[in-house]
Amino acid sequence: MSALVNKPLLNVLDGHRENIPPVWMMRQAGRYLPEYRATREKAGSFLDLCFNPELAAEVTLQPIRRFGFDGAILFSDILVIPYALGRKVDFVAGEGPTLEPITEPQTVRQIRREVDHGLLEPIYQTIRRVKPELPDRVTFLGFCGAPWTVATYMIAGHGTPDQAPARLFAYRHPDAFDELINLLVKASAEYLIRQLQAGVDAVQIFDTWAGVLPPEEFARWSIAPTRRIVLAVRDVIPDAKIIGFPRGAGAALEPYVTEVPVNAVGLDWMIDKKFARERIQKVRPVQGNLDPLVLIAGGDALDRSVDDVMRAFSDGPFIFNLGHGITPDAPIAHVEQMLRRVRG
Repeated sequence: MSALVNKPLLNVLDGHRENIPPVWMMRQAGRYLPEYRATREKAGSFLDLCFNPELAAEVTLQPIRRFGFDGAILFSDILVIPYALGRKVDFVAGEGPTLEPITEPQTVRQIRREVDHGLLEPIYQTIRRVKPELPDRVTFLGFCGAPWTVATYMIAGHGTPDQAPARLFAYRHPDAFDELINLLVKASAEYLIRQLQAGVDAVQIFDTWAGVLPPEEFARWSIAPTRRIVLAVRDVIPDAKIIGFPRGAGAALEPYVTEVPVNAVGLDWMIDKKFARERIQKVRPVQGNLDPLVLIAGGDALDRSVDDVMRAFSDGPFIFNLGHGITPDAPIAHVEQMLRRVRG
């Protein structure tokens, strides 16, 4: 463990326990906030907002001003990497992201081999704008999508319930899929390194669709590529702080934390808390795992759920968060209720 600093969240990533767990929320800069909706309208499209340093910095800072979270997360999207590899990416209102689907193995060979960091420069500019505006105690988080999750969108061209297109492609064309994953490993590592060099304190790797993979495929397409990203980042920035979040991994979290040298692991709301406390938190600090839907419910259900999470994990190194992103219909008053309960 390294010495304590005046950033509670960063202290937890160093293995320390904080008396009051640091707290932030995935998707904390989002549509549930009226100030975000106003800024989004000013920006135009979602991608325009991601690539406008002034406005992206503004929405990154909005939840910090309103709630005083211990972590600020860069406003961007995991699909900027396919965009920077030359793939067409769009966000359709009410439908989510759309991409050129990859339906044939030869399409993988047509993807650009190198990331266009010129396209990503506005994101690095956002980081440089946000950094001096943050209170000293707030940890600044960057992020990327894990190769498997990003590949699922690239294969299907959109989100799907069980990621069947990508799973089928990986079974039918393992060599081409491996080539795609290798491209994404290299691109993602470079992207995280640039974010850390621009000023973020730590990064998170989101493997949102890890839970759809059977154990052998989880080891091949989630664990192994994420491990390679972490090692590549640490080869350039040895003390880089990294959180891994393989949503839906369940019992496969054990081999994940054994084989992927992340500083902390995110827990989704579906994980058994006793298992996570006894088998995961004893190996790595944990982050999570409030059900995002209980933020909509509020009331006694929210208080009970917050207490359950705190009771399970606050005796060890722990970051309070949701088990996935906050939803647009979550009332602000319920977020405030959650924070009061966590912070006493």
